[in-house]
Parts: sequence; structure tokens; C-alpha cells
Amino acid sequence: MNAQLKKGVLELIVLESVRRRDMYGYELVVEVSKVVDVNEGTIYPLLKRLTNEHYFETYLRESTEGPPRKYYHLTAAGVLYRDSLEKEWIQLTEKVGGFLEECPYG
Repeated sequence: MNAQLKKGVLELIVLESVRRRDMYGYELVVEVSKVVDVNEGTIYPLLKRLTNEHYFETYLRESTEGPPRKYYHLTAAGVLYRDSLEKEWIQLTEKVGGFLEECPYG
């Protein structure tokens, strides 16, 4: 997938993943990778930014496989932001889809 396209939808995918259930960082990498190819170096800075913007709250949970894990939880502001991104995504895909259907070369 084109890097610019991926960057444009990555926030929405991350927000939706955490809306469904609280997750820790690496778990999010695995979940998001089911949709678009990403790595930890892409996800962790995004999580930090979204947390700084108050879309996520974090908490620690003990792990049986090592140190406690930092979990991400979507805030009320995060839900509103995710909903606005979804609306924008739907509008964009409808417009682009309509344009491509009208294109005489397709």
C-alpha cells in the first residue's frame, strides 16, 4: 500500500482497534498489521501523540510474561475524534469512488 494512503488511515484504524477493547502497544501493532503493514516504529510515536492529545488514557496491567504492560484506553474525546475521522473517511471514499466510476478511461 502507498505510504501516504497508509498514513492517512492509520489513526482511524488505531482508534477503532482501541475502541473495541483496550490494548497494549505490541498488541496494537499485531492488530493494525492485519489491515495495513506497520511496525513498532510507526505505532509507538502515534500512540504517544494521541495520548498527548488526550484521545487515550493509559494504565499498567501486570503480565505473566514479563514486566507490566501499558494499556491504551479510548477517552470520550478519543471517541468523538474517531467518529469524525470515520465520517471524513466515508465521505472521501464515496467521492473518490464516484469519480472513478465516472472516469471514461476506467
